[in-house]
Amino acid sequence: MRTKGIFITLTAIFLAGILLSIIMLRTDTETKVDLVAVNEIMKTVEQHWKSLDEGDLNLSHIQQPFTVLDLNGQPIFQSSLDATRTINDALKNRDTIVDIQIDNAIVGKLIIPYDDQQTLNAIKIRLAVILLTAFTLLAILCALYAAFLNRTIFRPFRELQAFAANVARGKLDVPLTMSQDNPFGAFTESFDIMREELAAARQSEYEANRSKKELVASLSHDIKTPVASIKAVSELMLLKATDEKMQKQLNTIYAKAEQINLLVTDMFHATMEELNELKVTTTEELSSVLYRMINSVNIHDQIHFEPIPDCMIVTDVHRLQQVLDNIVSNAYKYANTPITVTSQLTDSYLELHITDNGLGIPEDELPLLFNKFYRGSNAEGRSGSGLGLYISMYLMQRMQGDIACRNREGGFTVTVAIPLA
Repeated sequence: MRTKGIFITLTAIFLAGILLSIIMLRTDTETKVDLVAVNEIMKTVEQHWKSLDEGDLNLSHIQQPFTVLDLNGQPIFQSSLDATRTINDALKNRDTIVDIQIDNAIVGKLIIPYDDQQTLNAIKIRLAVILLTAFTLLAILCALYAAFLNRTIFRPFRELQAFAANVARGKLDVPLTMSQDNPFGAFTESFDIMREELAAARQSEYEANRSKKELVASLSHDIKTPVASIKAVSELMLLKATDEKMQKQLNTIYAKAEQINLLVTDMFHATMEELNELKVTTTEELSSVLYRMINSVNIHDQIHFEPIPDCMIVTDVHRLQQVLDNIVSNAYKYANTPITVTSQLTDSYLELHITDNGLGIPEDELPLLFNKFYRGSNAEGRSGSGLGLYISMYLMQRMQGDIACRNREGGFTVTVAIPLA
């Protein structure tokens, strides 16, 4: 309704301006005769009537042009060459014609030209005032209408644009503001309802995914208990078994149980990492703690390690042990050779170089080793989940350290960088 009213007002002002301009152009404007000037000219002419035809009359002090005619209509005197010369021309031009009387007798005619320029100037001034007033009102109303459109249409659309950008970025907690006089109220409210529904759907999806991950983590943790029991029972039976065939079967049971244990452990830690619950708590430790960690993974007595420099390191002992377990387990699985551990100090790290004598992996696969669920081409026929190195990288980064792999001549090396205190 407001838009319609403003449009009608603008149209009315525009039409009124045009109508007044037409009326002004068609109206005859009369110019009043300057009686003072006429009287002055009459007195001057009457005083010099007898000498008008001599041509030496000085009437330069009279600014108004005029012409003096005798009774026969012949010009006796002209103040300028442009002055009217005949009665007929004076009538056509609507000039002022006055009788010249001397001793109550009419002796001639005085013609004072009609000033059409004055009339034209008066019309121009009135027309200019009408047009200026009309266009000023139009400009004011247009400005008000533009402000009205900006507040009621363009600004709400800009807010919708910003709202859509927030939704696209996933910021579903930013509501869409709605003003009371917004003509798109229902439209705007629908968008905000959509945002709320999307936020609710996202929250439901998040909770469902988290519930699934928590279930996987819980099951992974629970599975480790019976697996540990199987390993313990198989170890006990191995101690008592004397038959070679029985020992071989028990070793197979133990090895498979250990594989299950490693797979379940990787699954558990990967799920906990996604839940942001794979916590890392670093402390300052002596580097000698690494001897105990290496010995704990030296199950097959195939690890040779050289002396480690004495220093203070910043690490989570439990998580670093997990990293070493993954690296050594991979070396046993894929290389099946003796392992050598060397170390060196740099400016910021104590580096452990864990080296085997296997075939290594293709160079183009090196950048992919730390991707989740990635398994190299040498993993065919071997059990695994592709999570060990991924979890190891995650844990080392959380401990402000690093881990890297490289092929070398005659084997494969994994470097673990542990930050110094």
